[in-house]
Amino acid sequence: MNYQEINIRPEIKKAILEMGFSDMTEIQEKAIPVLLEGKEVIAKAPTGTGKTCAFGVPMVERIDPAKERVQGVVLCPTRELCLQITEELSKLGKFIEGFRVVAVYGGQAMSTQITALKKGAQIIVATPGRLIDHMRRRNVAIDKTEMIVLDEADEMLDMGFYQDVRWILDRVPQSKQMSMFSATISREVMDIGWLYQLDPVELVVEPVAESKPRITQYCIRVTGRERLNLLIDLLKREEYRRSMVFCNTKYGTVSLESQLTKAGIRARCLNGDMEQAARNRIMNAYRENQFDVLVATDVAARGIDVEEVDAAFNYEIPNENEYYLHRIGRTGRAGREGVSFVFYSDAERARLKTILRYSGNSYHPITVREDGSFAEAEF
Repeated sequence: MNYQEINIRPEIKKAILEMGFSDMTEIQEKAIPVLLEGKEVIAKAPTGTGKTCAFGVPMVERIDPAKERVQGVVLCPTRELCLQITEELSKLGKFIEGFRVVAVYGGQAMSTQITALKKGAQIIVATPGRLIDHMRRRNVAIDKTEMIVLDEADEMLDMGFYQDVRWILDRVPQSKQMSMFSATISREVMDIGWLYQLDPVELVVEPVAESKPRITQYCIRVTGRERLNLLIDLLKREEYRRSMVFCNTKYGTVSLESQLTKAGIRARCLNGDMEQAARNRIMNAYRENQFDVLVATDVAARGIDVEEVDAAFNYEIPNENEYYLHRIGRTGRAGREGVSFVFYSDAERARLKTILRYSGNSYHPITVREDGSFAEAEF
């Protein structure tokens, strides 16, 4: 289905064209008409399938810009995702006069957010804890909110926000339209649905070939110093325009950034010890191609959505199976092809096999010849 075929205001259609979209993804085609009818939704869809526009287009369509009160709320688990959603919704409402979206999240000064809230906004995108802080200080009221969305609901509830989410939902009108978008439907997600939704329409987008990211996965056995040298060789030889490298610790990201920089590779690191302002500067520079390699921990990278990442490197094997899926999911987005590498030692072979079985994706054990070409290897 094409965006020009649905009944939404022309300003939104103009914005969508400017964003470079024409045909809807599967989740957008399923969710947008249902949400426009005013029905509630609980949607299960893989990461990278266009969920933000799936709930964003109906939310922006229903906003009355003449009213400065909060009409829509989007809750999400991380500040990075909060900023990403805010940017996307702002683009959708770009040509609607008087339309405003405000992001509230931990790590930014309260005073900055209070100033933005006082100017009025129709949509608030927030992490649960910071929204509660503003509500308790009477900086924002959501008692007349007409729409509320829980994005990455499973991750948000699994991160310990269950009671915070319930606290917020208890303070919005019962007549509100509530929707949840999630990669998996956990018990906590089901509980929230039973408690706060009325006959929601259940939507499922399976990671079938048409929607599953096309990622070629390579597994390379390494020993000692080979790990760093191999990474440097691959980055230089393949000349990826934009890539991400994942480490398990904050110290690891700082150390690897330094080593890559000494090798002449434009790299920056991202970890949880950084101030939010610094993290924002690094992500903006990454999106603008001011450097080529982003070295990050799993927590710092959670919620990041940057298109056209050519390759994802598992410099260290992740501690959790799900982290592996999030890592390789940074590439191969929006219908593009991607590539991922995972480095492992002999001692890590069994652990890696468990992760690969969990991912359910095909993979290629390889060695790298002296001339730089890949050769099949035993695993």
